[in-house]
Amino acid sequence: MPDLLYEKRDGIAILTLNRPEQRNAFSPQTMVLLARAWKDFREDKAMRVAILTGTGDVAFCAGGDLKLLLPLFTGARKPETEWDHELMNNLGDVMATALLRPFELYKPIIAAVNGYALAGGSEILQSTDIRIASRTASFGLTEVKRGLVPGAGSMVRLQRQVPYAKAMEILMVGDDMTAEEAHRIGFVNEVVEPEALMPRALEVAGKIAKNAPLAVQAIKEAAIRTNGLPLEDAFVIEHECSARVMTSNDAREGPRAFAEKREPVFTGE
Repeated sequence: MPDLLYEKRDGIAILTLNRPEQRNAFSPQTMVLLARAWKDFREDKAMRVAILTGTGDVAFCAGGDLKLLLPLFTGARKPETEWDHELMNNLGDVMATALLRPFELYKPIIAAVNGYALAGGSEILQSTDIRIASRTASFGLTEVKRGLVPGAGSMVRLQRQVPYAKAMEILMVGDDMTAEEAHRIGFVNEVVEPEALMPRALEVAGKIAKNAPLAVQAIKEAAIRTNGLPLEDAFVIEHECSARVMTSNDAREGPRAFAEKREPVFTGE
């Protein structure tokens, strides 16, 4: 079985980290397959929303594999397999795309966190838009305890997503955080029982998939591109995104369907 499962159903792409015996830790193969999957998801017009999760109920992702992946980066291990070579021959592009840092993707991503998400497992979550956690999930950026830094986006993203002092605590102390605490500080949207995790993620994804895709993507694009900008500059980008949507066929279809008392048929055009 591949280290990443990628399936499509009813406009929803499901990416499943698939190394349960290694707590779904990132391998070179995972990184390459993640990069391929995100590119395919972005280009496939039939796909409206993605769900990222892990196999099993113990771990969402334990971060980078300390035996396979991290030694490649430090030079302690030379490339051996075809996955090793593909990763190292295209390291910048593969890693940027796999971890969505910085990879331009304005389609929404839902995280279904089925167990502990540590180090890179918590880092990749920060590139998702809606996060649903199992009650048994936990989170942590443990890199400082290994002499490393969470350099896959957390030193930039986390302080923008949770209060500054809490972000510094998570980054510098390196302790785990429960699902309830992650919800309290706004790192995840909701906490559900383990058996309800994927049904709930699919429910939310289904609602998004029914909405106008150009409108959904414009909302995410505006939010990302205006982050940190002065209001005057941000409103220019918001107007650009809004104008693009307002001239679309979908913008005409929505009000027309409402007037005709029927469900709209959005085509993304």
